[in-house]
Amino acid sequence: MRFNAVFTPVLGAVALAIVGNVYAQEQVVKIGHTGPLSGPNAFAGKDNENGIRMAIDDLNTKKLVVGGKTLKFELVSEDDQCDPKSGVAVAQKHMDAGIKYVFGPYCSGVAIPASKIYDEGGAILSTVGSNPKVTMGGYKSVFRIIAGDNLIGTSLAQYAFNGLKAKTAAVVDDRTAFGQGLAEEFVKEAKNLGLTIVAQEYTTDKSTDFNAILTNIKSKKPDVIMYGGYAGQAGPMAKQMKGLGITAKMLGGDAICVAETGKLAGDAADGAVFCAQGGAILDKVAAGPAFADAYKKRFNQVPDAYAASFYDQVEFVATTMAKLNTLDASKVSAELHKASYKGIVTTYAYDDKGNLLKAPITVYGFKNGAPVPLQ
Repeated sequence: MRFNAVFTPVLGAVALAIVGNVYAQEQVVKIGHTGPLSGPNAFAGKDNENGIRMAIDDLNTKKLVVGGKTLKFELVSEDDQCDPKSGVAVAQKHMDAGIKYVFGPYCSGVAIPASKIYDEGGAILSTVGSNPKVTMGGYKSVFRIIAGDNLIGTSLAQYAFNGLKAKTAAVVDDRTAFGQGLAEEFVKEAKNLGLTIVAQEYTTDKSTDFNAILTNIKSKKPDVIMYGGYAGQAGPMAKQMKGLGITAKMLGGDAICVAETGKLAGDAADGAVFCAQGGAILDKVAAGPAFADAYKKRFNQVPDAYAASFYDQVEFVATTMAKLNTLDASKVSAELHKASYKGIVTTYAYDDKGNLLKAPITVYGFKNGAPVPLQ
């Protein structure tokens, strides 16, 4: 009994020392997410968050090491509601928490003002905000991980002209930074191609009744109606177009290239709505099907527009930390501008402003209420 009494505490102390040493060799790295987790764009914000969460889970199994310590990544996700004021508040919250690696926002209207906060806080921001102004602020650590509106808007105009053989177009935008920027880029390229813009109308990202706008457009008989805005409005608009007997095709950007559009439009989307998205077709890239299967197994749904892009960028950032043997965001940022990373969606490399080089664009149509790739 005296043998046990003497040695059991000693063994316990040794065990505690070993456990303590293990934990001492672990370095927690907080990964921030900012996106709409409530409201009409919550489906997109959650999809983006899921992509980030998958990357974090995979990275934690790889046990990357920096400074002799194993990195443990933890997600800190905040709801910016696709609202600029809320987005700036979220940015400040992330900076107050000392988070140096942030992914999001989804909405350009949030990304533009929030970028300043992240820059001042010394953080890297990786966003899908597609308005060209997102990367025009002169911030060294802002990266757009998809194509910008200049490319998406141009692709839409080219598809209207070459693919749909349109001669005339009407344009509607929701006055958000995203919607307005996309519409401007579409109009610019449409005019270069010789498309005639017969009407330009405006709405908001909260509207659901477009009958007055559409009635006016119907009288102009456009071949296509380009909508700069989000799925929450595109779906009802497509439905109302069909109700008014408008035969023009609807065109939109990546924010309507989602199942939510088909869900809200019903059968009005099939064969009538087309969109361009800054990303590759998962089924057509080597690692795409495996990612989609893993995502569905984890979240019981198929990945939406940018889950894979966020997954890729988290992996790029984390492996760069390990490569440089540092958690210094300024050093990681400088390397992201110089290096490249082959991800699921594409090979990621950035110009001096943080724009993705050789950004892939895919045009989609709708079939059975779901977006399907055309080219």
